[in-house]
Amino acid sequence: MARLWDMYRDEIVGRMMKEFQYQNTMQVPRLTKTVLNMGLGEAIQNIKILDGAVEELTLIAGQRAVTTRARRSIAAFKLREGMPIGCTVTLRREKMYYFLDKLINIVLPRVRDFRGVSPKAFDGRGNYTLGLREQLIFPEIDYDKVEKIKGMNICIVSTAQTDEEAYFLLKEMGMPFRS
Repeated sequence: MARLWDMYRDEIVGRMMKEFQYQNTMQVPRLTKTVLNMGLGEAIQNIKILDGAVEELTLIAGQRAVTTRARRSIAAFKLREGMPIGCTVTLRREKMYYFLDKLINIVLPRVRDFRGVSPKAFDGRGNYTLGLREQLIFPEIDYDKVEKIKGMNICIVSTAQTDEEAYFLLKEMGMPFRS
């Protein structure tokens, strides 16, 4: 099983029960899924960029990425409904914990001038979204094979009711928040 899951089960649940005075272990917030998303507006002109992005996101996540399509037409962007404009992967359970462990301990420290992630990126319902400017910080990506530097969003969804609970949960898991 994933190291982060073992840490959550053995240590974090007890600390959170003490901190928030939960009556039952089932009340303790847990992570449900992590969504990796790459939006590629340039895919309108060059569809080949999308193939590279799907391949890279699949390598990063360890699970096949799916292309996302435009929901509506926007004439100003020369965008038609149904055109492929990005790719996404949803990780759950063990794969999610492996990915988060890699993100926290390997990937984020590789970011240039890294001072921690923003503690203000919570949505009010206990979910956290993190934006990365380049995919090159992941160890799976071969620098020489990259055609274009692409950013991505990582959304961590939890069962926490408040941002305070979610912050405590992610902080205990080792997320390096800026102080």
